Amino acid sequence: MITLKSDREIELMKKSGKILADVHIQLRDLIKPGIDMWKIEEFVRTFIEGKGAIAAQIGYEGYKYATCISINDEICHGLPRHQILKNGDLVKVDMCVNLDGGISDSCWSYAVGRPSKDVKQLMEVTKTALYKGIKQAAVGNRIGDIAHAVQTYAESFGYGVVRAFVGHGIGPTIHEAPVVPHYGKAHHGMRLKEGMTITIEPMINMGDWQMRETLDKNAWTAYTKDGSLSCQYEHSIAITAKGPQILTSQGEEETY
Repeated sequence: MITLKSDREIELMKKSGKILADVHIQLRDLIKPGIDMWKIEEFVRTFIEGKGAIAAQIGYEGYKYATCISINDEICHGLPRHQILKNGDLVKVDMCVNLDGGISDSCWSYAVGRPSKDVKQLMEVTKTALYKGIKQAAVGNRIGDIAHAVQTYAESFGYGVVRAFVGHGIGPTIHEAPVVPHYGKAHHGMRLKEGMTITIEPMINMGDWQMRETLDKNAWTAYTKDGSLSCQYEHSIAITAKGPQILTSQGEEETY
């Protein structure tokens, strides 16, 4: 069931999203060569709880951590662990915040040290694809319009768009209907209505779009099938009469 949100509910989600965005902004300075990945998990949980909010991923379907931290060829759902980050790594940090029932969800990618030109391009294309999808998140458009905008842009660079993981509705829980894929046909799929809240979160691979099943004991982490790097950016969005409202804004969308 899709829950249409009131202005009050959207405002509460935006307050939650502000906390989440502030965490990501702080991570820009924290994530550097030589840092132990586990320190990212500790920082995020302390920051969120210090704001009177809840790290909403903890306990979700048995998950134990405040973050998913995925590195290089890990597509998503990487577990935080003791691992030293090195120059050139590509790190994705995904998290959810619950503030008085207002839920927000956002993933951001970080280059560790000095990224190669290829990594920089992958990051820029993935982020741009996100905003091209957001632009289509307007009342009266269809989910396929979002998907088509993301896919056509990313594939124009020869990249693969992950199929197995998609965006979703958000609120009152982390994962709600509808499913929001990042591949598909324009003018197809569910029509977007005012009050819907969704995530758009393209996962773009430098190589093929396919993934392989996890080989880890944790049974969470997904990897690219061909071992290529994967990048992800995600925002929580409200569909409003005035256009898409980014609930997890870091201010960077002004340049897109």
